Amino acid sequence: MTVKAGILDSTLREGEQTPGVLFNRRQRVEIARMLSDAKVAMIEAGHPLVSEDIYSAIKEIMDLKASGIIKSEIIAHSRAVASDVDSAASLNVDRIAIFYGVSDMHLRYKTHKSKTEAMDIIYDSISYAASTGIPVRFTAEDASRTDINFLRNVIKTAVEAGADRVSIADTLGILTPEKTRFIFNNISDINGVEYDFHGHNDMGIAPANGLAALESGASIVHTTVNGLGERVGIIPTQTMAVLMKYHMNIDAANLLMMKTISRRVEEYSGIKLPPNYAITGDYAFTHKSGVHVDGIISNASTYEFMDPAMLGMQRSFTIDKYSGKHALREKLMAMGINLDDSGLSKILAQIKNNNMVYSDEDLKSIISSLNTQ
Repeated sequence: MTVKAGILDSTLREGEQTPGVLFNRRQRVEIARMLSDAKVAMIEAGHPLVSEDIYSAIKEIMDLKASGIIKSEIIAHSRAVASDVDSAASLNVDRIAIFYGVSDMHLRYKTHKSKTEAMDIIYDSISYAASTGIPVRFTAEDASRTDINFLRNVIKTAVEAGADRVSIADTLGILTPEKTRFIFNNISDINGVEYDFHGHNDMGIAPANGLAALESGASIVHTTVNGLGERVGIIPTQTMAVLMKYHMNIDAANLLMMKTISRRVEEYSGIKLPPNYAITGDYAFTHKSGVHVDGIISNASTYEFMDPAMLGMQRSFTIDKYSGKHALREKLMAMGINLDDSGLSKILAQIKNNNMVYSDEDLKSIISSLNTQ
């Protein structure tokens, strides 16, 4: 499956590595169906050897794929060992994803292997997986801390062994967009391979790094709904989908489904998003300042980068001491109340004298009290 540029959603694998998050079988299958309906290119369905419920959920997902209900490419995760490969292959997934740490840090302190030994392990495991006839992706774990020349050799070895995709993993989230471009610019000449980017968000700039990777040669960016994952997680699916649409005019996912999927994963993961979360947070299209609201009323593009309707959302205005007459008029009109300038001024005077946010009921109460005076 050749993908020009798209998203691999790893909510079911990376996302479940979030501390405290565990999906049951029904939830896993439902999330996979929603992601497929949202037209993400690839779904990393999990590491089947971790537990029986993950294995059985992937089996059910593959049954749905066979029946045409799920259309995304389904990927199973695997260590560079035969038992993992066998487990993934038994499910007849669309792709097996083998990972191995390639930085000096990982080789010295985690795997205790020399570079030569590591290259042999990478070659043998990919070759073994490729012999099943299932396409193989290799993930160069901790690639962002790996010498670029050794990383090139690792990629060449992976391709020679049979991998047609290589994922460049920023395992600690230490990259910047400039450094991300440097890596991809220095590996883009290697033939016979397409690149993924897997960026953790430890320093808060993983989405920008994902965009830089796409602009420098990657064709797939790994994401999770709501940015779930190890530690503070990876690139949020909803953020990457909007970045790709806005900056590259690429429809990587159905934006209308992002809010719904975000809420469902929020429910199943038990991790609540703050209201000011990017793209799908409750405040994403909520305006407060009177100056901002005036601009929005005149032309929404003054303070909105995208029509909220494209995300299945609606703009709203908060009413408090920062509000102006235009915001109050719009709010009341949405409530079915029309007042003249005099009435608006009286209400606004009360609002500005109190340090509170006014609900619909609060506004109705003020109007009622004015009418009885």
